[in-house]
Amino acid sequence: MKILVARSNRNDQLGAKAGFTLTEMLVASTVFLLVVGGLIASNLFGLQMFLLSQTKLQVTQWSRETVMQLRDEIHVCNNAQVGTVSNGMFVAFLDGETQQGNGLLINTTTNTNRFIIYFVNPADQTFRRTTDQPGSAEILASSVTNTLPFSAEDFFGNVLTNTSNSQVIHLLLEFHQPGLFLQNADYYKLETSVKQRVVP
Repeated sequence: MKILVARSNRNDQLGAKAGFTLTEMLVASTVFLLVVGGLIASNLFGLQMFLLSQTKLQVTQWSRETVMQLRDEIHVCNNAQVGTVSNGMFVAFLDGETQQGNGLLINTTTNTNRFIIYFVNPADQTFRRTTDQPGSAEILASSVTNTLPFSAEDFFGNVLTNTSNSQVIHLLLEFHQPGLFLQNADYYKLETSVKQRVVP
């Protein structure tokens, strides 16, 4: 014997019209927004870390290159004098004066007309290098906050008051890196001491 069961069209109609409720839609939207917000936050954090590490790597590379060049020039120089640079003129300190100033004159040969000058320009807070050749001036760094970076010292780190063949040239540069997009302001310090190898 066969029994026929009448199918209800009501279940078919409910299935066709069934969908998400308002609560389900709100929950799904909230979860989606949280995922998107997390992705944006992680990308911004990664960008900030990249900018921070890029700045530090650039400063480190510049420091290494500049110090190596300065070191090599002092090692083989004929004479190195600490003094002041004002209006493009270098004035060396005399005996009896504290050997600490904003400039360093390096004579590469016995000819005093051949020279290299490193100095800090306090007007625009730049660290510069120039030579006896016209048009050779170049800016090596900016945002330098100290005005007397060079000093002639003895081997114990005491600043000399006279010129000496055994002097050690000490360089101290302090930088202030202003804050940029997603990057806080920072402070850097570069310090080194170099001794002349060839004593005339």
